[in-house]
Amino acid sequence: MNALDARAWTWIFVGVSLAVHAAVVVWSRARAASAYYVAERRSSPALNGMATAADWISAASFISMAGVVASSGRDGSVYLVGWTGGYVLLAVLVAPYLRKYGKYTVPQFVGERYASKGARAVAVGCAVFVSFTYVAGQLRGVGIVLARLVGLRVERAVLLGVAVVLLQAVLVGRRAATHTQVVRYAILLIAYLVPAIFLSLLLTGVPVPQLGLGGRLSAGGAGLLGAEPGRPLLDALDGLGRELGFGRYTGGTRSRLDLLASTLALMVGTVGLPHIVIRFFTVPKIRDARASAAWALLFIAVLYTTAPALAAFVRATYLHAVEGTPYRSAPGWFTGWERTGLARFTDRNGDGIMSVSGDPARNEVSVDPDILVLAAPEIARLPPWVTGLVAAGGLAAALSTATGLLLVIAASISRDLVKGLWIPRLSERAEVGWARGAATLSAAAAGWLAVHPPGHVAEVVAIAFGLAASSFFPVLVAGIFWRRATREGAIWGMIAGTAFTTLYVHWFKFARPDLDGPAHWLLGISPQGIGTVGMLINSAVLVVVSLRTPAPPQAVQDLVTRLRQPREADRAPGDAPAAGARARW
Repeated sequence: MNALDARAWTWIFVGVSLAVHAAVVVWSRARAASAYYVAERRSSPALNGMATAADWISAASFISMAGVVASSGRDGSVYLVGWTGGYVLLAVLVAPYLRKYGKYTVPQFVGERYASKGARAVAVGCAVFVSFTYVAGQLRGVGIVLARLVGLRVERAVLLGVAVVLLQAVLVGRRAATHTQVVRYAILLIAYLVPAIFLSLLLTGVPVPQLGLGGRLSAGGAGLLGAEPGRPLLDALDGLGRELGFGRYTGGTRSRLDLLASTLALMVGTVGLPHIVIRFFTVPKIRDARASAAWALLFIAVLYTTAPALAAFVRATYLHAVEGTPYRSAPGWFTGWERTGLARFTDRNGDGIMSVSGDPARNEVSVDPDILVLAAPEIARLPPWVTGLVAAGGLAAALSTATGLLLVIAASISRDLVKGLWIPRLSERAEVGWARGAATLSAAAAGWLAVHPPGHVAEVVAIAFGLAASSFFPVLVAGIFWRRATREGAIWGMIAGTAFTTLYVHWFKFARPDLDGPAHWLLGISPQGIGTVGMLINSAVLVVVSLRTPAPPQAVQDLVTRLRQPREADRAPGDAPAAGARARW
């Protein structure tokens, strides 16, 4: 397949996508704070569920997740299980209660529930820190797509991505973001399903990817992989991996404790993600928040059940396409990604033949897992338009989540910090100005981290989830279900959990990356899973300190009781706490 043809199709799909987004932005541009933050609470449950799914299906989900599963097999399943289970946990455990509270942001809830400006300030810092780390992963994803599109090194393409993200986040707001994210969800879903269906048909003759994963090789698929027809796909993939020195694709190397900790960190971290929680504030009523959660879960499940199948298809076609190929005849997809710095051939034995091996000393081909999904159509020699469609979907996923995250940072700084703590009489116009300035500075700083990432996109995002787990999860759950939780417990719990997780990640990813391995990890738990330990530290500190400090004011305890009354939640619009519920600061 001609790589230039694929690039032309990419320009077409991306151009059409951006044009549609621009039209929606102009139509629904935010002019008031309620529109900028929560879309004036006019989103229907189905549309808000679709927009939530677009927020959720980030660059990590679209670009990186299947690539990580393809490269690591069973070990990559923690992302599938953790992120899917985490959304269920969020929808059932936290979202309806926070929506009943009826404010814009999580720090607002923390501040009023714990009757403390200090708790609100710490929550603002945690929200900004989590969102900053998360948005860095999304900007990396934007940069990867743009790098292939315009032929730049990924580092330069990230800077271009920062400008693209800011163009929407700074100029519009949550209302426009809701509508554009509905469009983006449709784009990214089609872009994800089309190559998966093509590959499933190619390898197994089954048009449903989820069924193709457990299917048997068709005659065409057997010829492509050099295996006998009728052999189970996963069995053929295990055999191909063993021949090249890899472990079983259906096996893994990570310890069970690390797998458990990483999965749990992703699950409980979901509950503390500010940009997802705020989505439940954009619907008119509390019962709509529950319906919105159900719709979002349905939309998310479509992609997440397709990911493991796509990962297996990609790994099979990639290994077959690279192994034994002369470098002078390297396929166009490889040389194209080589120019971005995300693919590399090192001729260790001087024979000019590309060789893939599970032994690092013998392996000659290095391909970043983040490019495997984007390159899948070219690897399998699918029509050029499929390549363009996948690139447009990857860009839509990264832009959608990056925009939502920047809006959370903007809301946290302008509404919770500036107006909530520093300048209470700040005008609406000035507040939106502060929000846009905060988004601009945050995007610039996150762009630096995206240029110097501590890992692939899914790994960076997993770290953000760990930070969310260690900072917000215990405080939110205790704030809803435990009347005795105090402001001192909340403050010191957030500080202890976040500090531990941050220092652990910094040590292994930045200070001493040479020690980043199971032999040096605490209890064999990786930086992606350490958020679980941070969450336990936060919980322990919160409980101990709360029991050793005076109980919260009665008004706060009454608020906690009201938050857990479903009948009242179904009757009330949820735009403000009941009379007398606002705590004294």
